[in-house]
Amino acid sequence: MAQVEATTERIVAADAETVFDALADYSGTRAKLLPEQFSEYEVREGGDGEGTLVHWKLQATSKRVRDCLLEVSEPTDGELVEKDRNSSMVTTWRVTPAGDGRSRVVVTTTWTGAGGIGGFFEKTFAPKGLGRIYDALLARLAAEVEK
Repeated sequence: MAQVEATTERIVAADAETVFDALADYSGTRAKLLPEQFSEYEVREGGDGEGTLVHWKLQATSKRVRDCLLEVSEPTDGELVEKDRNSSMVTTWRVTPAGDGRSRVVVTTTWTGAGGIGGFFEKTFAPKGLGRIYDALLARLAAEVEK
């Protein structure tokens, strides 16, 4: 079983604090940012960054739906980490200043992939699919904070 990783990034025309606060606002802004691949979104504990417990279903492909229950932590400034209680999946959001009131948002998701030929296809195609999903989310984030 191999580690699978998908990374997506975007420069957003808003300061890092504004962008981070929008991402960390699970009880408000975050739900508005999710593309159609996310369903059954529910904040179960907290709602603002560290200590939040949030649930959603992620339809990665037409046949693959992940039931995610994520614990949120903030290990360093500008970083949100979402660890799935139901799998090995971990998503890390990093927001850093990019000059002139802009910021860079990098989202990286890792998980332990399947073995064998299925694992080969997962490692080859899953990062591209997840990248498209997070591209859509980051576009919505930019539209939200650049208002």
